[in-house]
Amino acid sequence: MNKIKKTAINAVKKAGKLALREYKNFNREEIKTKARHQIVTKVDLASEKIIINEVKKNFPTHQILSEETGRISGTSNYLWIIDPIDGTTNFSMHNPLWAISIAVAKIENKKTEIIFGIIYAPFLDELYVAEKGKGAKLNNKKIQISKVKEKDIFLNAFCHGYKLSDVKKIALYYYKQRLCGKKCFRFGAGSLELAFVAAGRIESAVIPGANSWDVAAGILLVKEAGGKATDFIGKPWQIDSKNIAASNGFVHKQVLKTIN
Repeated sequence: MNKIKKTAINAVKKAGKLALREYKNFNREEIKTKARHQIVTKVDLASEKIIINEVKKNFPTHQILSEETGRISGTSNYLWIIDPIDGTTNFSMHNPLWAISIAVAKIENKKTEIIFGIIYAPFLDELYVAEKGKGAKLNNKKIQISKVKEKDIFLNAFCHGYKLSDVKKIALYYYKQRLCGKKCFRFGAGSLELAFVAAGRIESAVIPGANSWDVAAGILLVKEAGGKATDFIGKPWQIDSKNIAASNGFVHKQVLKTIN
């Protein structure tokens, strides 16, 4: 695990250095569309290349799943799940809420378990790290979920996939939470929403239509910080789950009730 951790930290720091340099002088005319409502920049691709090269150099047999490249096969039962820039739209308009996210999973008996996660927000200078069974840390200091209860005024974040059904679901969720007097915010970067839940800055994050590279590292962070992560019917999150509800646990019941 130490080598995995070291490799992941080196990868996000190298990619983050490049991304931060490009961020400061980014030209929106460089944006390209890869699918409906989905954009990609040269920085996404450059960041991904740095990370994949770092993984291949240290673990040539490991499998890789990355947002832009897709699946890279390997003989090992370890899988690296990579989002080279989560929050590309934010990045493109000089909004600092973007991050690089990497999770490492172990595949055994057809089950995929996340054992390590790292989220790096270069502009914020925040490095979140979680190891299964060892807790979660922000800049090498232990973090925990908040203790805010359902009866209190708790803070909700939300994000969504690109399908219109995802947008409709989250719009209704926002409306219902506001009717209840709850505060809701959209970060535009699901990994950071989950990291903020883990750090106790907010109480929940809801993401319909999520991809594994968006949330895998963040899910482990939430769990290792003492929180809860499920799908929308309350079943434990799995790598193929598309709908994610993460919280400090105390407000989880209310969040699930509101999203359904």
